[in-house]
Amino acid sequence: MSEPPEPGLFGSLKRLLDTAVATLQNRVELFATEFREETYRLIEAIILTAALTALAITTLTLVTLTIVILFWDTARVATLIALSVIYLLASIFACRTLLLRMKSNKPFSATLDELKKDRECLRTKK
Repeated sequence: MSEPPEPGLFGSLKRLLDTAVATLQNRVELFATEFREETYRLIEAIILTAALTALAITTLTLVTLTIVILFWDTARVATLIALSVIYLLASIFACRTLLLRMKSNKPFSATLDELKKDRECLRTKK
C-alpha cells in the first residue's frame, strides 16, 4: 500500500525533490543508452572502414594494372595520367562526403533535446 502524501510545505518539497531525482535518473539512463549506441556505431564504422580500405586498395591496384597492361603499347603514360586524375577526383569527393557526414551527425541529440525541453518547461513555470 502506498502512503498518503504528507501535507504541508515539507510534503510538497519532498514530492518536488522526488520528481527532480526521477527526471535526472531518466536523463542519465537516456544518456547511457545513447552512449552505448554511439560506441557500437563507432566500432562498426572502424571495422567497416578497415575492410573497405583493404578491399579498395586491392581493387584499385588490380584495375590500374589491367588498364595499363591493355594500353601498354599505345598510350601507357597517358593512361597513367588519366587514372591518376580520376583517382584524385574520387579522393576529393570521398573526403568532402566524409566531412559532410561528420558535420551532420549529432551524437547524444535525444539527450540534448530532452534537456532543452526540461529547461523550457522550467522557464515557463516561473
